[in-house]
Amino acid sequence: MSRIGREPITVPAGVTVTVAEGNNVTVKGPLGELKDTFHAALTIAQDGDKITVTRPNDEKENRALHGLTRTLLNNMIVGVTKGYEKKLEIVGVGYRVEKQAGKIVLGLGYSHPVVFEEANGIKFECPDQTTIIVKGIDKQAVGQVAAVIRSKRPPEPYLGKGVKYAGEHIRRKAGKTGK
Repeated sequence: MSRIGREPITVPAGVTVTVAEGNNVTVKGPLGELKDTFHAALTIAQDGDKITVTRPNDEKENRALHGLTRTLLNNMIVGVTKGYEKKLEIVGVGYRVEKQAGKIVLGLGYSHPVVFEEANGIKFECPDQTTIIVKGIDKQAVGQVAAVIRSKRPPEPYLGKGVKYAGEHIRRKAGKTGK
């Protein structure tokens, strides 16, 4: 059996989990509310402050969905209690970020500024001109917004300029050698 899938999920105090017909799950917590629908073959059972996910048989698809469903449920619970954040760093001369009312404006060496709006529960923080923190309760949405921001100027291998994740290692190349 799946080692991840068979672990029960503990629901912390202040979080309510509602499992409706068709595996529609609603998780409400101090930071907000998340809804998702999971595969109908799996059984999501709530017993007090524990949630368990069980599969009907050991077919390949059910085995794959077992651990995935448990992890997605756990991510929803962690999201409404603690939230998620991704930190991005901007490296390069003249590259900067500025937070304005409900949006961030990136200067990435293009002839125009790149603008991102706060939407769908995603918030931006800019502690300085070279750092962006993307925050939200939905782990997938936070990662997607961070990836889209990074894709506007991915780090290049020669000088390392661009937008990178905090702690990301950029493989550097030597470049041309002298005559």
